[in-house]
Order: sequence, then C-alpha cells, then structure tokens
Amino acid sequence: MNEKAHKSRAVVLVSGGLDSATTLAIAKSEGYRCFALSFDYGQRHVTELEAADRVTDAVGVVEHKTIHLDLGAIGGSALTEDCIDVPKDGVQADTIPVTYVPARNTVFLSLALGWAEVIGAQDIFIGVNAVDYSGYPDCRPEFIQQFEKLAMLATRAGVEGANWHVHTPLIDLSKADIIRRGAELGVDYAQTVSCYDADREGRACGVCDSCRLRAEGFASAGIPDPTIYR
Repeated sequence: MNEKAHKSRAVVLVSGGLDSATTLAIAKSEGYRCFALSFDYGQRHVTELEAADRVTDAVGVVEHKTIHLDLGAIGGSALTEDCIDVPKDGVQADTIPVTYVPARNTVFLSLALGWAEVIGAQDIFIGVNAVDYSGYPDCRPEFIQQFEKLAMLATRAGVEGANWHVHTPLIDLSKADIIRRGAELGVDYAQTVSCYDADREGRACGVCDSCRLRAEGFASAGIPDPTIYR
C-alpha cells in the first residue's frame, strides 16, 4: 500500500449521536476512506448502536466495526449503572456530572489507535466538544494533544515515523454550529439518538442534559428538531 493510500484512510468513532454523525460526515467530505468504530460498552440502551448502524449506512463507510466492552464492570457512571439516576433537572456548574464514564474516551481512542495501525491509517476522528461538553475531562483539547503524544510513543507505527493525528472538528463549535455544519453536509439527524436515557424505541426523554443541549442547538440553529420524544 502506498503512502497516499495510507493517508486516505481514517478511523472515525461513531456512537450514533448527533456529534459523531456530523464528525463522520466531515471526515467523508474531506476525502477520507472512513472506517467507522462503535462500542457496545454496557451503556443503558442499545438504541444508540442501532442509530450508529443507520448513520454509517447512510453516509457510506468502508467498514463499520462494533467492539464489545464492559465498562459497567467498573461502574461509576449513570450511563452504565442502573442504580445511578441520569440527572433530569440539569447539572451543577463547574462539576463533572454522573453521566461521565470513567476513562471512556481514553479506552475508545486506544482501540481506535490499534485498529488504525492495523489498517495503515494515521488519522482518527472523534466528535468531542469543549463548548457544550458537560464538564467531561476527556473532551478537552489538552487531552487530545496528550493522546497524540502517547500514540507516537506507544505504537510501532509511531516509532517508525507515522504522523498520528486525532481530528476533533467539533471541538470549538457550539451545538448550533455543529447542527448547521451537519445540515450543510446532508446529515439526517432523525437517524441519530443523543438522549442519555432513551427508551427501547429510541425515543428521547427530553429532560436530560444531552436532550437539553440538543434541543437548544436546533432552536439556535433555526433548524426543525427531528427528535422523537416519549
């Protein structure tokens, strides 16, 4: 495989939510051959994985792989433990909410890095956001910068001169800006699921932090919200 082919490949993390759907569309628009990666990590519902299937089918990817993990085994998050309620009355400012999943993005990016090395890619896309990021420490630019340094040290490709790049095209965008960008690229947001506590049919609760940010984003963008609420 030649160097040009190596650079054209990218691993894109796809959760089934609004942000990752937009990120995938951006990567595709930039000419990358996209290898989508999702995780069944013990989250509250599988509807977001069904959404990830819909999103990747619609956009078109070379391959869509779902890796099974059990982050619920270590617990510590409302997204992986039924005994911890998802906040429905907002979250306290300047605190990390209970919807934070310990080390999730570190684990996800590590596995994306491994797959990228196997397929000869040097680019990884992740839809983290430092504006509407709900206080998650693993959505900050500093985290991404340090992970890129780790990738150079921890992989054979890095040691042999690969130039790893973790792309975060949404990192400094508001939710409204993300939605506008996705709309320009033809993203069908009706296919996505963002709710932290969606039901089996994928219907959103409308009151969790993720639902609130999503609804405000559509309103600010002036684009009709296609979310189905229960």
